Amino acid sequence: MSDPAPITPAVDEMLCFALYGAMHEMTRAYQPLLAELGLTYPQYLAMLVLWRGDGRPVGEIGAALGLETSTLTPLLKRLEAAGLVLRARDGRDERQVRVRLTPAGLALARSAAGISERIGCATGLPLAEMADLRDRLQALRRALAGQG
Repeated sequence: MSDPAPITPAVDEMLCFALYGAMHEMTRAYQPLLAELGLTYPQYLAMLVLWRGDGRPVGEIGAALGLETSTLTPLLKRLEAAGLVLRARDGRDERQVRVRLTPAGLALARSAAGISERIGCATGLPLAEMADLRDRLQALRRALAGQG
């Protein structure tokens, strides 16, 4: 008796598995670089948002990262405990909490400056291919979120 024809694709033929594996390896590539800074990958992403515009409301940071406030708040509390950010209620709108970089948080930006370039080199992809891949993945994310 022979095996029936498979009704599902092999895992290595699935787009979701390719994305999962690539993300796992990307995170692994970041780990030693971020360990030097004392940051996790999600903390690094939050710091990137703040380095591009200090004093943002928590909701704005969450929107930039695609994170809910309930996920972002503990992350920001850890960054505050590390002395990298300060969280404070907005003086004009008490409902909002704004996040500001401390001098140590600002200084960390200089230490983190070469990380993107090092990761880019680790991919082995030319800059144009990396940009195209990024754009295609962003379009995929928007499509899956029903925004595409």
